[in-house]
Amino acid sequence: MKKIEFPIEYQLKSASINVLWNSIGTPLGLAEWFADGVTVNENEYTFSWEQYEQTAFLIETKTNSHIRFQWEEDIDTDYYFELKIGLVEITGDLTLIITDFSEPLEKPDLILLWDKQIEVLRRKTGI
Repeated sequence: MKKIEFPIEYQLKSASINVLWNSIGTPLGLAEWFADGVTVNENEYTFSWEQYEQTAFLIETKTNSHIRFQWEEDIDTDYYFELKIGLVEITGDLTLIITDFSEPLEKPDLILLWDKQIEVLRRKTGI
């Protein structure tokens, strides 16, 4: 079944761009909230959760802006997941925009998973 692209935007009112970037743009930061562990070999990131590992390839990054990965099983597709820092011009608040792909019936579950991960991010960083 074909996956659909969807963005999710999270308001991070008290976030500092440096703290947020360190949380999404570095292996140590990602290991604080996204996975239990992250190992890197050039552009290959291995994310681990308890007994499970999954490999993704870094396909694009721009400091203090965004980072984009492609899961190993999606390597011959256009599917990816991206973490992008946005700015609300009126208030100056930062947002985290996540773009991901899922099969239509799995989208609600994937949104719930991202919501949980962002809760951990907020708790670990205080944002």
